[in-house]
Amino acid sequence: MTGWALVAIVAIVVWGIVQMSRNRAGGRQDPREWQDEGTARDLHDAEAQREIEELRERIRVLERIATDGNGPGARETQRIAAEIEALRDEAEDRNEEQR
Repeated sequence: MTGWALVAIVAIVVWGIVQMSRNRAGGRQDPREWQDEGTARDLHDAEAQREIEELRERIRVLERIATDGNGPGARETQRIAAEIEALRDEAEDRNEEQR
């Protein structure tokens, strides 16, 4: 799976979580529990903004992991690429010798 595919999947999951959170908050909000309905909405908005910021930070971390060229996966990829290039060079050398 490519890094961008991982980022897209995470973004879709985050969007779904935010939507579920909005739906749940709308269903539980009872104006009788609050003296001021505006205060309840403000508290809900503040909580939603905090949650969105946390999710954005998680996405930033996942993007960094997916695109980081210094991680163990990147080192393995570089090693494999070097092996492939070495094999190609050997094959080219053998082809030149056969000619």
